[in-house]
Amino acid sequence: MDTMRDRFIATTSQLLDEDPRLALVLAEISRAGFDRAERAHPDRVVNVGIREQLLVGAGAGMALTGLRPIVHTFASFLVERPFEQVKLDFGHQGVGGVLVSAGASYDWPAGGFTHMSPGDVALLDTLDGWTVHVPGHPDEAEALLREAAAGDGRVYVRLSVQSNDRARPVGAGTGFTAVREGTGGVVIAVGPMLDNVLAATDGLDVTVLYAATVRPFDGAGLRRAVSGHRAADVVIVEPYLAGTSTAAANDALAELPHRVLGLGVGRAELRKYGEMDEHLAAHGLDARGLRERIGAFLHR
Repeated sequence: MDTMRDRFIATTSQLLDEDPRLALVLAEISRAGFDRAERAHPDRVVNVGIREQLLVGAGAGMALTGLRPIVHTFASFLVERPFEQVKLDFGHQGVGGVLVSAGASYDWPAGGFTHMSPGDVALLDTLDGWTVHVPGHPDEAEALLREAAAGDGRVYVRLSVQSNDRARPVGAGTGFTAVREGTGGVVIAVGPMLDNVLAATDGLDVTVLYAATVRPFDGAGLRRAVSGHRAADVVIVEPYLAGTSTAAANDALAELPHRVLGLGVGRAELRKYGEMDEHLAAHGLDARGLRERIGAFLHR
């Protein structure tokens, strides 16, 4: 199976052929995959070099001319390093675009902490008007990318090497999708966390909701999910900073007695970089770690 990043390259190359409104801005990352597209559309495929602030600024400048920019690099260089440009050049100027990241929280541990970005979604939460997609499969990444490219708003698509075994329905109006039904609590699995959550909750009387779009947060879907439960106990399992969506869940359930547990990447820096699976286990996001923490919370 191809990766989400492979699918992004293939899909974006095709979209550039089909839609003269689209432009692609790169900062060296993934450039080799866009060689053909760069030759075919030299005026709409721009590589700015290792200049991430310019990357975002150039994309916003293209948006001001009426183009629909797709801006791409690693998450740490797309959201964290040029955050001021994301805030001002897109948000303050009121223009739209599609930010597509690679690397996720720790997809390439050998790259070190500079290439890790567990705080990207939390950082975007400080800004208004961003839609955030966290696909869990290459097919989902393609569908969400096509939808984002066809729109006009500000969209962040967070790609990862980690992937679920199969794709789920995604896109406008989908909201949270019930993958498993139960009455003893609700577990929200975000993007590539779904397979581990399903393994961790096997045999537990819980509802498992799947979320590939986390902003806007589907508060109505969460309220529906807890309506038939013995208690409004909710666990959110996210592939980025733990607790990123707990405030949104608390707001959605403000009129109900409830408990919310946010599971995700911890704040402590793991300096022995290892492999991606080792990071999952260290943060308790493998099936075993999730089973222990979800079970302890729901049966407290």
